[in-house]
Amino acid sequence: MKMKKYEAIKSFEENDEDLEMGNNQISDSTTKLNNKKIIINNNNEECSSMISSSVTIKQQPQQHQQQPQSSQRLLSLDVFRGLTVALMILVDDAGGLIPALNHSPWNGLTIADFVMPFFLFIVGVALAFTYKKPSCKVDATRKAILRALKLLALGIFLQGGYVHRVNDLSFGVDLKQIRWMGILQRIAVAYLVTALCEIWLKREDIVNSGSTLLRKYRYQWALALFLSVIYLFLLYGMYVPDWEYEVPTEPSSEPMIFSVKCGVRGNTGPACNVVGMIDRSLLGIQHLYRRPIYARMPECSINSPDYGPLPPDAPTWCQAPFDPEGLLSSVMAIVTCLIGLHYGHIILHFKDHRIRIIYWMIPTSCLVVSGLALDLFGMHVNKVLYTLSYTCLTAGAAGILFVGIYLMVDVCGYSRMTTVLQWIGMHALMIYVLAACNIFPIFLQGFYWGHPRNNILKLVGVGS
Repeated sequence: MKMKKYEAIKSFEENDEDLEMGNNQISDSTTKLNNKKIIINNNNEECSSMISSSVTIKQQPQQHQQQPQSSQRLLSLDVFRGLTVALMILVDDAGGLIPALNHSPWNGLTIADFVMPFFLFIVGVALAFTYKKPSCKVDATRKAILRALKLLALGIFLQGGYVHRVNDLSFGVDLKQIRWMGILQRIAVAYLVTALCEIWLKREDIVNSGSTLLRKYRYQWALALFLSVIYLFLLYGMYVPDWEYEVPTEPSSEPMIFSVKCGVRGNTGPACNVVGMIDRSLLGIQHLYRRPIYARMPECSINSPDYGPLPPDAPTWCQAPFDPEGLLSSVMAIVTCLIGLHYGHIILHFKDHRIRIIYWMIPTSCLVVSGLALDLFGMHVNKVLYTLSYTCLTAGAAGILFVGIYLMVDVCGYSRMTTVLQWIGMHALMIYVLAACNIFPIFLQGFYWGHPRNNILKLVGVGS
């Protein structure tokens, strides 16, 4: 698969040339100061609110003269992306061996459960630069929709069933059972909604303080609050009826049918939650993920917290499909992306390191405290349901990590030790596709001569 296929789909790597810090180059607009004509170079369509900060204005008596650009790339974004991709690869490869690196079977939080919100957070940060002031909102909207559709199509292609059972080298798409949702699909949805918010839902106010920053983007915060309320209303207010599902057996035998008793509201357990009900109703149970995370719970596995045989008294829901990237849970994924967008706004409007860190740590602290408090009062941290407590806690953790990387790389200048992570972050989507979607393992095992075991791995002396 050639690299060209991924160049147009850079949801993790949005317009890297816009990720700048330092003095802005100013031109293309004229003004008057003390009855003298000056020229201000407005590079990259910089927002008018940015011009309100102190800049050095040089007189141009007759002809236009550009100032040299003195800006540098904000490396902490690449390092953050690279660290997230590296963590994802570590979780995929070692999660089955080390329980602390594997996803939590239901309630609770492990290292693996931070990967998805970290991705969404940094996508939001990058979108603040990509659509800081588009020349044409309609054209920017068209490009955002096209990017999201490409990422959505790539996710369905890679995670919907075309590449699966890599150890058996079995390929094919069963359209009756194709999985519609997945990691890339969730990022595509969050990317699109957040991009549209940044294009359309902001005012042209001048930002010179924290209050004016909130006022400028108040409609975006209102949308994040609205989505959170809708999620809570559906999760705790909708009625979940009884339901059933089939488990295929031998080709010549009839499938086994299991019934799950519910008839409740506000349940957040594996069997009777609204998140699963909405996916079963709208997507179809045959299009959901067939290896549910809760199959590693003690009720469903004698090898818990790993997968294993069912206990003799296992409940009927243990083998039911459940999508960890479902429709309702993706609503809160959008909120995580919007939180990251706010951190990007702080980079755009404030150039002083100390001010940036202060304005980052205020929401970070509030998010962490809110997440812990919600979990303490019964709204458990749950990655599969993407609960509000999980949203707050993981977004706050993303803020802490981002501030730490920013201090180390962009403030203190310790960037050489993060060179590998920077490279990974600049090619995050390609590495994700190759490593996490089985493209690279398929390349190593998928070409052989005479016998499937005579593949590239045997040629380099790996395996038997």
